[in-house]
Amino acid sequence: MAIQKSGRNTQLLSIKAGKAFTASVIIAFSFLISEQVIAQNDKKANSAIIVVGKPMSNMDSAMVKQVYFSALREKTVENFSLATELFNKVIQMDPANDAAMYELANLKKQKNNYEEAQQLLEKAITVNQDNEWYWLSLADCYEKSNDVSKLENVFNELIRINPDKPDYYYDKANVYFLQKRYDEALKVYDQLELIIGPDDDLLANRQKIYLKQGKVDLAAQQLDKMIDANPSQIKYYLFLSELYNANGFADKALKVLQTAEKISPDNGLVHLALADIYRDKKDYEASYDQLSFAFAIPDIDINQKIKIVLGYLPKFPDPDAKASALELSRILTVAHSNDARAYAIYGDMLLQNDKVTEAKAMYQKSISLNSQVYEVQEQLVRIELGSNDLDGAIKDGEYSLSLFPNQAWMNYLVGIAWLQKKDSHKALSYIKNATSLEFQDKDLLSQSYSSLGDCYHDLKDNKNSDDAYDKALSYNPDNVFTLNNYAYYLSVRGEHLDKAAAMSKHSNDLQPSNASFEDTYAWILFKQKDYATAKQWMEKALTDDKAISAVKLEHYGDILFYLGNIDDAVENWKKAKANGGKSPFLEQKINEKKYVE
Repeated sequence: MAIQKSGRNTQLLSIKAGKAFTASVIIAFSFLISEQVIAQNDKKANSAIIVVGKPMSNMDSAMVKQVYFSALREKTVENFSLATELFNKVIQMDPANDAAMYELANLKKQKNNYEEAQQLLEKAITVNQDNEWYWLSLADCYEKSNDVSKLENVFNELIRINPDKPDYYYDKANVYFLQKRYDEALKVYDQLELIIGPDDDLLANRQKIYLKQGKVDLAAQQLDKMIDANPSQIKYYLFLSELYNANGFADKALKVLQTAEKISPDNGLVHLALADIYRDKKDYEASYDQLSFAFAIPDIDINQKIKIVLGYLPKFPDPDAKASALELSRILTVAHSNDARAYAIYGDMLLQNDKVTEAKAMYQKSISLNSQVYEVQEQLVRIELGSNDLDGAIKDGEYSLSLFPNQAWMNYLVGIAWLQKKDSHKALSYIKNATSLEFQDKDLLSQSYSSLGDCYHDLKDNKNSDDAYDKALSYNPDNVFTLNNYAYYLSVRGEHLDKAAAMSKHSNDLQPSNASFEDTYAWILFKQKDYATAKQWMEKALTDDKAISAVKLEHYGDILFYLGNIDDAVENWKKAKANGGKSPFLEQKINEKKYVE
């Protein structure tokens, strides 16, 4: 059980040495405290003698002090075992030595032996009832053991010893709160108010009690008093509106906020609260207007605003939601013009609205303000690759890798840019890096090994190419582009045609009506001399081909030739040439009216 203090720090029960302090300073400080405790014990020596039943001689007293200070030295140098032994020896020699009991109790706590620590502290306070630290340490023991009933007396004693310390009143009231003794807790807060006056912590704690009691009206009255006393303090209007709204009085909450808006029209928190109220009332236009006002105010934390923008994402692709998120994120860049996060989130929303060019500019602006956010740089490079800005992708990707060299995806993206620029050697280097940096992301690994297959194919290294494609399919057997490319390259080489046919058929099953995949499958069937089936698949490819591919027309002519349709074959070879076909044997096929390989 932890005692709550409305955000206050827990009272320190012991002092631990920091590295900046020398051991000698700590020992001297400990000696000073101990001398004070011992001096107090000397003043009440008679009562101590009564407790132990045996007076101590001066020699005995000197011996006790010597052993006690030796124990403190060992504790200071963190020789806790010897310190424990020496403190125990002190108590054996002087059973009424409350200082040794306190120190030994704290050593017991370090080993989570709160039961023995509690027993020692309970003895210590019978010897010295006015030591504040003893009571605080004992309170810690009771808290750890959830012995709430005993805490009441502890805080009573602490208030007696130090009646001007607010923390002890908060602690005592919280004990009553945990015991559901709400009226008694309120009386403690009344006592505390006489000492410190009206206070936000007092207000919050009283509110908590009133709401537990179901007395919303009393909770509201407290806030009304604070508003009357501080009519320009907007926070009290916000507290009151939240109280009303949380308890089903939305109209009252709205009225309070409208009053606050008149007093402080530029308070962003008021506009956000109004947006919530209007949204709950399903007045979405008014809610959005209030959000717009709030987003334009720089004083509101940008992270809070970003969370609101991201809250629209579950509603996508609803056009109204996308438009609202886009406009709010644009306002962010005006209100927070020097914050990279504003441009990054605006870039994201532009991308969601298919405004790719504008999104790219926002990501670039974000990076110029803060280059330490990797995700923004990856988005930028992805956009550049998608728009075929290969030089931009390489430039920005290599800059990103200078800052984040171990990012597997960025290595892959830069490698793809080099691959598309037909520089397979450079591509190979980056994509290999990606495979060495990533071990869990199967999607990235499949794509990377597939691209390595493409690189090795371009370099005419068929063995490594095949191995890479096989590795890609081991991570994702349904990688359609790997299936298609691998199958096609095998068919061109006339190798493993059954394997090629199976892979190509699978790619078509996964992605029907893809003209390129259908062309690959038709070509493999052609290589297998299954010309009739090849013709069917090539006709499907031509039907699904929106671009009228010269390669497909030439392949169709090849198939028709072997089916004996010489004239139709020549006609399709001519169409292929007319559509830009430049295969080395196309002209010869047309002139000689026969298939040439």
